[in-house]
Amino acid sequence: MRLFLYLSVCVSVTVAQVCNGYAELCDRKWSNISQIGTHDSAFVGDLPTQNQNIDVTAQLNAGVRFLQAQTHYFLKTLTLCHTSCFELDAGPAVDYLSDIKKWLDANPNEVVTLLLTNGDYVPVGNFSAVMEASGLANYAYTPPHQLAIDEWPTLQEMITAGDRLVMFLDYDANTNVAPYILPEFSYFFETAYDVTTSTFPTCALDRPGGSNGDGLLPLINHYLDVDILGILIPDRSAAATTNAATGVGSIGAQADLCTTTWGRPPRVMLLDYFDTGKLKSSILSIKSQT
Repeated sequence: MRLFLYLSVCVSVTVAQVCNGYAELCDRKWSNISQIGTHDSAFVGDLPTQNQNIDVTAQLNAGVRFLQAQTHYFLKTLTLCHTSCFELDAGPAVDYLSDIKKWLDANPNEVVTLLLTNGDYVPVGNFSAVMEASGLANYAYTPPHQLAIDEWPTLQEMITAGDRLVMFLDYDANTNVAPYILPEFSYFFETAYDVTTSTFPTCALDRPGGSNGDGLLPLINHYLDVDILGILIPDRSAAATTNAATGVGSIGAQADLCTTTWGRPPRVMLLDYFDTGKLKSSILSIKSQT
């Protein structure tokens, strides 16, 4: 199998309809699109604990359509914090969600996927409350049941229906309470996170435990950490290599490895400093020939 990888900035094109920047994606199922996502998308700046260079609105403007963010429950508020709110507090989750909602308001042909982590295992009602307060819940897609990979709607169908946000929670989702907040590991498996080996030599399943990956979409944690006196921090200095299209330790190399390992391409590759390196936008299109 040969893989061709490219990233393209979303641009205006003279066609009747585009979906997530491409006319050819309109008829593709949500589950049949491979894309780059921003890991810890809310942590922006130059500090060692920050993972992105530009804020979430700028990430979306650059073409990112998969956002991941880390939450904790702090002072009775769902908050965007890195490991601990005493380490890095990026503010209330409702503000971050409001920014995504405003962007969707202004971009009617786009479908965004959001993965939140539930670091303190708080009840899902805390998440639905801020989704509703931000207005983002109005865009959320609610599946009729737990979907198999081939049961997802196309991007065009989601856009037409106004269901332009797909939301996942890693732990303690409950679709009986919040039917649009989907349990991540019912739909995805992940490779190991906090990788410190720059070659990314494996694509082994890390979570959910006990799974063989069947029926799940591959999510690849392709961001590099460095160990400083026992503390793992993002390796900003290596981002140009880690985020390259080709070469040892690159996006392309790990995408090829994962495709060989699993017999299907990755559907999400999470990056730190996604705009660093030669690949400066967001949608990872993987075309395969058998």
